[in-house]
Amino acid sequence: MSEQVHPLPKLKSLSRREMLRRFAAAVVVAGNCTFSPEAARHVHEMARESLSQDGAYAPQFFKPHEFATLQRLTELIIPADDRSGSARQAGAPEFIDLLCSQNDELADIYSGGLLWLEGEARREHGDAFLALEEADQASLLELLAAEVRRLDALEEAERSAVWGENTNFGGFSSYRSVPAGRLGPGARFFAWLRRMTVDAFYTSQMGIADLDYQGNTALAEYTVPDEVLEYVRNQGSGK
Repeated sequence: MSEQVHPLPKLKSLSRREMLRRFAAAVVVAGNCTFSPEAARHVHEMARESLSQDGAYAPQFFKPHEFATLQRLTELIIPADDRSGSARQAGAPEFIDLLCSQNDELADIYSGGLLWLEGEARREHGDAFLALEEADQASLLELLAAEVRRLDALEEAERSAVWGENTNFGGFSSYRSVPAGRLGPGARFFAWLRRMTVDAFYTSQMGIADLDYQGNTALAEYTVPDEVLEYVRNQGSGK
C-alpha cells in the first residue's frame, strides 16, 4: 500500500501509515479503549483500500489460520440478524488486523490470545477451534465472558476494600490484584477482542446504519450505547 497524506488540516502532515501506528498505540495506552469516530473511520478506509479487485483481503499481521479464527470470533460476538450483517461482514477482522500490524504489544495480545484459544479448544474438545460445532465455539466464549465478569467483580470488591470510594486513584482496570486462574489469559484476550469487535462494528458504515446514527457532525468521541454493549455481552448466554 502506498503512503498517502491525510487530507484533514490537523493531521495533514501525517501519512496514512503513521496515523495507523498512532491509533494502534493509543488503543494500547488507553487499555481497551473506545475509538474516536475519526480514527475508526480512517482504519476502515485503509481496510477498504487494501481489498483486491475481487474483494479479497490479505492480512497484514495474522497468519491465514489466525485470521480465519479471528473472522469466526467476530462473527460469533456480533452475528448477522434481520437488521444488519455481522461484525465480520462489517470489516471487524480487517480493522483489528491493521491495528495489530502496527503495534507489537497489541499484536502480542492477539497472537497469544488466539494461541491460548486454540489450545483450550483442543484440550476441552479435542480439535481446532474452527473445526468445532457452533455450540461448542459459543460455549467456550461464554466461559470466557463469565470469567471476565468474575474477575471484574472480584477486582472491584478488592479495590473498594483497599481504596474505598477514593476517586483519586481510579484507572486500575488493567492492574489486577486478584490472581487470575487457568482461564485468566483467555479472559484478558476475550475482553480485548469483544471491545474492539464492538468498536469496529459500530464505527463501520453497517454499524452506523444499524444504530440509525446521525454521524455527520464533528464528535470528540463515539461511545457505543450501553444497551448495545449489554446485548453483545449476553450474546449466546440465552438472556
